[in-house]
Amino acid sequence: MSMDNHPLEETGRSTRNIDPCTVVIFGATGDLTGRKLAPAIYNLGREGLLPANFACVGFARREKTNEQFREELKTNINEHSRTKPIDDSFWKNFENQVFYHRSEFDSDEGYQALAELLKQIDAKHATRGNRVFYLSVQPKFFPIIIEKLAKNGLIYDTHKTTDQWSRVIIEKPFGHNASSAKELQANISKHLDESQIYRIDHYLGKETVQNLLVFRFANAIFESLWNYKHINQVQITVAEDIGIGTRGHFFEEEGLLRDVVQNHMMQLLSLVAMEPPVSLSAGAIRDEKVKVLQSIRPLTEEDFKSNVVRGQYGPGFINGQKTLGYREEKDVDPKSNIETFLALRLFIDNWRWAGVPFYLRGGKRLPKRGTEIAIVFNDAPGVLFKQNGRKNDPNVLAMRIQPDEGIAMKINCKVPGPSSPIQPVKMDFRYGSYFGQSPPEAYERLIWDCITGDSTLFARADEVEQSWKILTPLLDHWEKNPKSEFPNYAAGTWGPAAADEMIAKDNRSWRIL
Repeated sequence: MSMDNHPLEETGRSTRNIDPCTVVIFGATGDLTGRKLAPAIYNLGREGLLPANFACVGFARREKTNEQFREELKTNINEHSRTKPIDDSFWKNFENQVFYHRSEFDSDEGYQALAELLKQIDAKHATRGNRVFYLSVQPKFFPIIIEKLAKNGLIYDTHKTTDQWSRVIIEKPFGHNASSAKELQANISKHLDESQIYRIDHYLGKETVQNLLVFRFANAIFESLWNYKHINQVQITVAEDIGIGTRGHFFEEEGLLRDVVQNHMMQLLSLVAMEPPVSLSAGAIRDEKVKVLQSIRPLTEEDFKSNVVRGQYGPGFINGQKTLGYREEKDVDPKSNIETFLALRLFIDNWRWAGVPFYLRGGKRLPKRGTEIAIVFNDAPGVLFKQNGRKNDPNVLAMRIQPDEGIAMKINCKVPGPSSPIQPVKMDFRYGSYFGQSPPEAYERLIWDCITGDSTLFARADEVEQSWKILTPLLDHWEKNPKSEFPNYAAGTWGPAAADEMIAKDNRSWRIL
């Protein structure tokens, strides 16, 4: 894996200065740490992308020794790492930089003991007091953890300290709606400067997402077409074939809008639609993303009825296997009104996108897993090459975020032979096959960026606030108007029939993934 000098610049191997540091993971015995964070840190270390003076501390409430924690991480890395099997020669040295600290999240004594442990690590591993605190915990713990870190001197005042730094990575969701997001921001900003807050959205760490702006702004052939004159519609799909698994409690509180749409999908939309930034600095890029969100036309009561479709999956079949309905899943209310599917139409009221609909579709228990951004171009004039009165297929540019990351272009082509029928063909670029290696995991990119102090791929406070401003009225509408016909689509199908009807009234249809 090569890490570039900047997420959007092509300069080869990293030339960034990487300060020594310690990464402290809160919620270190949880699922995210095992599946994503531990493998990401291991791969960064194995490929020489961590500072030479580095340590990792797991902070959690379960009783565990250093040795037990290291063995647990090794098992998880063996199971979930993109590079297998584990490199035993590397791990033998690396595990000595891994530590475990048991404490409740609200215990001052626990944070005082953590401070002492970090001092010992600084002395032993020369990490110089630099800290990354990764909050892999439920959102309700964010304020108390940050408050305790500040109270016990573990977060530095950026106005007083210049030779040491402390940064905090916060997992989504950031707030529950517009008011709670604003309240959370107010609470944590008492203790943290905005430059210290890294709101993580792992979609922004994926190679295709990072390449999106390079693709747009480094290729004049596409940027000149990137407007309402040439684009008919944009479709963004986030489809998952899995259900909610063991996340019943979480999903009952969040639902698909909070879990996927407010963060992942709105981030993808803003990157697709943004204007060229004045530079590749984090501030310039995030300024343009905010402008897009500010330009989204507010949803109205009429939109809630005709341009928004929510759904909840019932029993069905995935890959020939019978699956439960959402209300039958563990830790789910048998009468739950939580959405597992959402489709909506948005408009961006600015010069570039006037009149172009953005269709967003996301769901659980759909037929296949896939995340895609599809740019559908306007039809060519129909005076030539009509086939029995039928128009040719429009050109489509599709960016696959997952799986099998890549970019495809659908064009029309003549089939060989005298009858000259026209058929759509696909030109397909795949990262794995072209570069000869699978792209790095998103968490590797994002953890590395935080360590090096680059906030480009992290959401800023005003981005989050604006995204909630758009979607909170919809949440309020749903609270007043609970759905009576849930479940309304079978597992293994593409969502409620109403989603097809919504887009069909615009004489359009959803793309087949």
